[in-house]
Amino acid sequence: MPLTRLLAVNLGIGVTLAVLLVGGLLVLNPGGLRDLILADSSPLVPIGLLLGGFIVTLGSTAMGTAIMAMSADDDDEPRGGLRAVKQEATRRVAGR
Repeated sequence: MPLTRLLAVNLGIGVTLAVLLVGGLLVLNPGGLRDLILADSSPLVPIGLLLGGFIVTLGSTAMGTAIMAMSADDDDEPRGGLRAVKQEATRRVAGR
């Protein structure tokens, strides 16, 4: 349940950001986007599609970031990357 709650909270953050971004695009009207959307016979369809795309993108980004930010506190070993190579080289030099 804690993982589900973490994902739900971060999905909510992504949805909120998506709504704010689409609202900002409609307010700022870059390239006449608002005028183009409102000139359509059913403006809810393009707004829904735009909002849906941003929700999928920003929601999944927020959820993925939250998962990758989780850490295992009981593991002090390096997990790879350049830092692990430097630590291993330092250990070898100090061991001589």
